[in-house]
Amino acid sequence: MANIVVSPMTFEPVYFQDAEIVERKGVGHPDTICDSIAEELSVELSRLYLEEFGAVMHHNVDKALLVGGVANPEFGGGEVVSPIEIYVVGRAVNEKDGRLLPVEEIAIEATRRWIKENIRNLDPDRHTIIKPRIKPGSKDLVDLFLRFQRRGEVPLANDTSFGVGFAPFDDLERIVFETEQFLNSAAIKNEHPEVGEDIKVMGVRIRDRIRITIACAFVSKYVSSVEDYLHKKEAVHTKVKELVSGLTDREVEVFINTADEPESGSVYITVTGTSAEQGDDGQVGRGNRVNGLITPYRPMSLEAAAGKNPVSHIGKIYNVVANLIADRVVKEIEDVEEAYCYIVSQIGKPINEPQVCDVKVRTSRDISGLRDEVMKIAQQELDEMPSTWKKFLNKEFSVA
Repeated sequence: MANIVVSPMTFEPVYFQDAEIVERKGVGHPDTICDSIAEELSVELSRLYLEEFGAVMHHNVDKALLVGGVANPEFGGGEVVSPIEIYVVGRAVNEKDGRLLPVEEIAIEATRRWIKENIRNLDPDRHTIIKPRIKPGSKDLVDLFLRFQRRGEVPLANDTSFGVGFAPFDDLERIVFETEQFLNSAAIKNEHPEVGEDIKVMGVRIRDRIRITIACAFVSKYVSSVEDYLHKKEAVHTKVKELVSGLTDREVEVFINTADEPESGSVYITVTGTSAEQGDDGQVGRGNRVNGLITPYRPMSLEAAAGKNPVSHIGKIYNVVANLIADRVVKEIEDVEEAYCYIVSQIGKPINEPQVCDVKVRTSRDISGLRDEVMKIAQQELDEMPSTWKKFLNKEFSVA
């Protein structure tokens, strides 16, 4: 077996500690926009390479940057005065046999399509300027990529890096995740079209009391006045309270747009449903981890998974697989309450032969009685790793 280590957790569970913080940035948050666009481009480039070369070629397009625009939202309308600038930056194979491949054209089209499909009131043609800056990769990393492609071998790690994962979500994590998903669901958008896609949820737990603070960009054309805004915000508040009450037995307070000052007419309205129109900029890697959350009380990697190549980039693959291992261990092994998984690579070595795959479990059982079961699951996921890239192309994993 690979270097798999199984050990018991010896520290207090996060959910028993006195305090905990969890955050999620929704689909319309500028950082999430950048992550999503970068990943969409990686998928499209991978498909191009499969068609042209019969294999996914070297690329890392994980440096997208969003520069916020200028907008003038008004009750019942408003306008975008200066467009959002989106820089799609990275490295990619851009020619075959002396023929240039349409890498930058694909970057522009993938970005426009993603925006149209995910942010209803942001028009990519009128409200954005897309600027791809994609150059060929370094010779040593391209050569490393080609080495295993030519030989038909297991992909070789293109970096010495690590990935981490944990399972399951606790109450606060589940509430934060589900709240954003709920507010960005088709059902809510149909019932409350004024709710934009730029939603950030911050959860704070102090012992058994939970506070959920939501930043929700309202769409100005669906709001006629301050009074209408307050009425609609209260309706959304009621919906969220109903949701979270079914997710925990703990006391939960919900707050929405706490910077509002209605008496002066200052409330959170936008033309497009995202603060990217004026209030905020964005960048790949500053948002959610691959499990969809930002969890400072849990193990996390600072790697930006979005946009990295799905074949050999450890910063992407190991973070996803670590979460898969932890999730399977909890679901498939009796009496395992939670699991953490840490995996670290060595550049140039097969991706399924990490330096260590460390799985920590919380269980009432003797660790020796379940070590073999944990190792079997970990080994199965490592063995599957050379074909994990196919699941990224099928969008079976979210990296934002």
